[in-house]
Amino acid sequence: MERNGLISKILVIVGNILLWIPILMPCIFLIFALVQRGQFLFDFLMPAELFPATIAGALLLFWVAVRIKKRRAFLGWGTGFAVLMLLGSQLGAAVSGLASGETEPGGAAWFIVLGMMILYDLALVFVGIHGILLLKDLVRDSRKNQVHED
Repeated sequence: MERNGLISKILVIVGNILLWIPILMPCIFLIFALVQRGQFLFDFLMPAELFPATIAGALLLFWVAVRIKKRRAFLGWGTGFAVLMLLGSQLGAAVSGLASGETEPGGAAWFIVLGMMILYDLALVFVGIHGILLLKDLVRDSRKNQVHED
């Protein structure tokens, strides 16, 4: 069975959709808020709130990368770093009292938690870019195989 086949392409497309929707939705809502209210409202927490979708997409991409032996390191390390940053931010918020509201937002704990959330978002973008490049690799490889078969 060819590992660069239609099933791999479908899995990469679904993985990219699951990963990119939580990343792009805040940008779309930002545009709507600018047009309707004239305010800059960007929800950088949305990818964390939609973590089940993002992790499902990232794991699909990683699975296909392992199957076809391309971009495994980028997708694996990027996904692992994203999960680590999300867990770290949640733990930091819980330990510092930010999550319960007992500590007011501000200070070092606030900036550490926010920094980890931003790094989580950036790691997802990194994984998403490599997910798109993985699809490009699949399409290029299938074209090469078609040329060699003719």
